[in-house]
Parts: sequence; C-alpha cells; structure tokens
Amino acid sequence: MKLVHKIIILTSIAFLLNGCVKKEILDDINLIEAIGFDYAGEGMTSGTILYPIYQPDQPPENKTLTAKALIKKSILQDIQLQSANPIVTGSMEAVLFAKELASKDGVLELIDAFQRDPGVGSGLYLAVVDGEARELMEGNYGVRGNATFISNLLENNIDNEDLPKTNLQKFLFSYYQEGQTPFMPQLKKISDEKIELNGICFFKHGKVVETINPDQMFFFRLLVDKYSNGLHRVQTKDGEAAIRSIRSTHNFDLSQHSPLEITVKIKVQGIVNEYTGNEVRPDQIKLLEKAFTEEIKEQSTKLVEIFKEKQIDPVGFGHFVKTRTRNYDLSKWLESDLQNLTVKVVPHVMITEAGVIE
Repeated sequence: MKLVHKIIILTSIAFLLNGCVKKEILDDINLIEAIGFDYAGEGMTSGTILYPIYQPDQPPENKTLTAKALIKKSILQDIQLQSANPIVTGSMEAVLFAKELASKDGVLELIDAFQRDPGVGSGLYLAVVDGEARELMEGNYGVRGNATFISNLLENNIDNEDLPKTNLQKFLFSYYQEGQTPFMPQLKKISDEKIELNGICFFKHGKVVETINPDQMFFFRLLVDKYSNGLHRVQTKDGEAAIRSIRSTHNFDLSQHSPLEITVKIKVQGIVNEYTGNEVRPDQIKLLEKAFTEEIKEQSTKLVEIFKEKQIDPVGFGHFVKTRTRNYDLSKWLESDLQNLTVKVVPHVMITEAGVIE
C-alpha cells in the first residue's frame, strides 16, 4: 500500500508542476528569429525584430517591427506596443548591428541583454552589417525565411569557407578573456534577394576599430582556427591553381621571453583541383607549394602588424604569453607589450594530389 501511495503522490505532483508551465500557441505569438540594431542619432538606438508569419503550402512571410529608444534595453518593450501578440525570443538565430552603431556606441550594452536571457542559446550568431540592419532584414532571401538564410549563410562559411567559428558564446569568451579581443563577421545587402559575407570586424572595448576584406579572411582563419575543408587560389609564373580540400592546423611557441617572440607554425595540406598551366608536374607542385608558403607568411604577417597598429589581439597572443609566463601582467598588453612583440610565421604547405587541368 505504501508503494501505491507514493505513486499517487508523485503523479499528483507531476500534474501540478505541469499546470504551472505557461503554454504558448505558435499562432498566438510573434516568435523573433532575428533582431537588428541601427544608429538613430546621438544616444538613440533603433531596433528591428524579424518574425515569420506561417501560411499553409507557402514560404513563411517575413515581418518586421521597428522602434527607437534612448535606453537600449527598452527597445523590445517599445516594439511590443506595436504588436497584437506577445513577443518571444526563444527561437532567435541572429543579432545584427549596423556598422555605424557598432563603431560609435558599441555593442556590449545590447549583447548584455541576450546573454542574460535564458531563452537565448549561446550558439546565437552575431554579425555587423555594412549598411543598415533594418534594410538588410527587410529583404526576401529564401523559402525558409530571412533569419534562417542569414544563419545558414554564416554556418556554411564557417564549415566550408574562410570564416572562423563565431557565435555569441565565442564573442563573449574572447571579450572577457585576458589577452584577447573579439571579432564578428560582416554582412552586406547586395539586392532584395542577395546578401554576402564581405569581411570580418574587430572590436576594442566593444567598438569596431578595424575590418578586413574577404581576401584577408583566409589568412586570419589560419591564425585563429583550423581548416577542415577550404579553397584558395595560388598564382605562379606558369599559371594559377585552385587548392581545394585544404586542411590546416596551427600552434604557437614562445621562442623568446625577453624581448617577447612568438613563432606561429602553420601546417596546410591540400589538393590541386584546377590548374591553368599545361601540366601539373612534380616541379610545378613544388613551385605552387613555395608560392603558397610565401603568400601565407607575407599576408599573415601583415595581419599581425594591423592588429598591433590598432591595439587589438583577436589571435590571443596575450593569453598565450600569460599561460607560458608565471605571474605575467596583462594590464598593459595592448598598449605596450603587444607593440614590442615579434611574431614569426612559419608555414609548411604540402600538396598531395593534382586534379583537373584547364
């Protein structure tokens, strides 16, 4: 009998707890999938939410609502005044910041609201918009909705192209990490049906201070992330080759303490998929490997010099030095020690196969 009583009590508690959960019907809420922020004048911020309207046998209709506010955390409350249904953040895929806003006011106060929201996942994508966030969100980019298109665009470039892994969690980790500064991808609206990834923005104290173009992204990823499947074109005097299926790794070595010197060893392995020359002979392979090695060394070193000039450290050299030096003080890293740091990039390129010849 005691066992029966326990079962009855546990079942009753389960029903009571279930009754405490607030139920929300999809048709009765506005499920935010993306939100964008624009600069709206001195101290003012404009926020735009993107939510879908689902229709039978049709792609979702992209809907937006916009409000301006002096206090950034009240933007969603102001947008709610325009909505007939409750606004819910549990399905957000992307947060966008207009570059003007990210450069002048910064993004930290806005990001803080999302890191405190238990309904927002840490895998949320963050991106800077080259232009206005609202204008970009009001396009029509695919049958699965604008937010999903933006999310898939970033995910594809992380998995198959030159964008290092990035999301809300990684941005905050880099921001709070001693000896490292964060970055975000940059998006640009090309037309009402097309968006492109056109760079990476780097932050200092929560504000954009530098941007690199797509041609530089490949070399930045070599410094901060691994390649499991990439593509790069290499030019020699005999022709141009497309190096595909690129795999890469990197590691740091504190080769000297005083003055500070870090050696960055980069290993790259790939396949010649296309070549514009007559024949990919072994000697041509060696020329391609040499040209690729020199390009990696030159372009990666240029990036390091840009970071030193802007007093930012997205690679995390400072954090690495701290882990290798007892009681190291990072308080003046960006302004002083980083400027005196010597970084030697040592690439090793190996081309294993040759494919199509044009």
